[in-house]
Amino acid sequence: MTRPIVALVGRPNVGKSTLFNRLAGERLAVVDEMPGTTRDRIVAEAEWNGIAFDIVDTGGLDPAAGRLRATPATDPATYLEEIRHQAEAACREADAILLIVDVIDGVTAADADVAQFLRRQRRPGRPARVLVVVNKCDTAERRQQAADFYSLGMGDPIPISALHGLGVGDLLDQLTAALPTSPAEEDSAIRIAIVGRPNVGKSSLLNRLLGEERVIVSPVPGTTRDAVDTQLTYHGTRLTLVDTAGIRRRGRILPGVEKYSVLRTLKAIERAQVVLLLVDAVDGLTAQDTHIAGLIVEKKRGVVLLVNKWDAIEKDGQTMEAYRAQLLSQLSFLDYAPILFISALTGQRTSQVLPLALRVQEEGLRRVPTSRFNRLLQEATDRHPPPAHAGRALKVYFGAQSRTAPPTFEIQVNDPRLVHFSYARYLENQLRQTFGFLGTPIELRFRGHQQASKA
Repeated sequence: MTRPIVALVGRPNVGKSTLFNRLAGERLAVVDEMPGTTRDRIVAEAEWNGIAFDIVDTGGLDPAAGRLRATPATDPATYLEEIRHQAEAACREADAILLIVDVIDGVTAADADVAQFLRRQRRPGRPARVLVVVNKCDTAERRQQAADFYSLGMGDPIPISALHGLGVGDLLDQLTAALPTSPAEEDSAIRIAIVGRPNVGKSSLLNRLLGEERVIVSPVPGTTRDAVDTQLTYHGTRLTLVDTAGIRRRGRILPGVEKYSVLRTLKAIERAQVVLLLVDAVDGLTAQDTHIAGLIVEKKRGVVLLVNKWDAIEKDGQTMEAYRAQLLSQLSFLDYAPILFISALTGQRTSQVLPLALRVQEEGLRRVPTSRFNRLLQEATDRHPPPAHAGRALKVYFGAQSRTAPPTFEIQVNDPRLVHFSYARYLENQLRQTFGFLGTPIELRFRGHQQASKA
C-alpha cells in the first residue's frame, strides 16, 4: 500500500519546520540508526490513529518569486524561484496540504498569495485537501484570533502551537480523516522499481530491458501520478517495472527542484518488491544517491546496485574490484546488496539485471526453520559471547522467523536494552553467511520475557 503524502507549505518563518519536527519527533516510524544512512530530512514517516503517511517539509514560499525571471545561480532571486518550484513539486505529489500561517502576524498579503498559489496547484480528478493551520496559538486570545484566517477562503482554520504541541492532536485527527485510503495492490506480478537521480540512465535501462525481451503486455497507469508502469512476462514470470524516469519535466529545471524528485522515488520504492538503484559510474556516488539508498533501507525493500555507463570508464584488471570496494565503503549500510556493472547504452551485462532482481525477490521470501535458526544462535553466541553492559550480560534464549519480505526474526532475550547495535549486526551477518538473503534487508526484533509472554 502506498503511503499518502502530506506537504507543509507556507511563507517563510511561520513554523513549518517546527511542525515538521514535532510530527516527526513524536510519531516517527522506525528509523535505521545504522551509521552512514545519510538523509536529507525533507521527508519523514508519521502515523496517527493507525494511519501511516509521509510528511514533506518545503522552503518558505515567497509568492513574488513566481514573477521573477531566471537569473544566475548566485542571485537570491533564483533561490526564491527554486523554492517556488519545490513547493509546486510537493503539491503535485501530495494527497493533503497543510497551509501554515502565523497568528501573531495575522492575515498577510503573502498568506493570501500562497492560498491563491495552492488553488492553482489543485489537480483535476483528485485534488489534495488543504488544511489551514494557524501556528503560535499558545494563548486563549490567540486561538480566538485564528478565526481571522477564514478570510483566506480555504476552510476552517485549525489553531495550534507547534512549539508546545498544543492542538497538534486535533490537527492530526482532521488530517488523517482527510487522507485517502489506498487498497493494497492485488496484482500478483513482481514489482521492480528503477530509481536513481536524474541522468543516470533510467530511461535507457528501461528501454534496453523492454527491447531485449520484446514481450510487453500493455502499458497501464500506475498509482504514482504522472508515471506509467510497464508490464511484461519474463520466462513465464509476470513483472511490473515501476519507472521513475519521468521525474524531469520538459524545459529548464532548476537544480533545487531535483531533491523533490525524492517524492516520486519514495512512491516507486514503496510500490516495489525489488529496487534497482542506478549509479553513474563516471560521476561516482553522490549525496543524492546515498539519500535514495537510505530510503530503500528505511522502506526495507530488496535492492540491486547497478553501476551504469561502465563503458565510459577506463579500466584495467583491478578497476571493477576497486570500484566495488569504494562503493561498499560509502554505502556500508547497504553492503548486502549485489552490485552489477552495466551499460544501458551498449547493453553490457543488462541481460543479467532481471535474473538478479528475481533472485533478490526470492531471497526475501526465504524461510529459515526454527531449529536451524536456534542452532545458529547457539553457535554464534558460543563463538562470540554477548558483551556485558553495566555488569549485566545479554542472554539469548530462543528465536524464530515471524515473517518474510523482509525476513523478520523474533529473538527472546533477558533484556532487549542489553542488545548493542554491533552485536545485532553480528547476528545479522551470521544469518547472511549461513542462509544468504542476497540483496534483502533482515529485521531482528529482540523481546524480553515479559514482552514475549504478552505477545
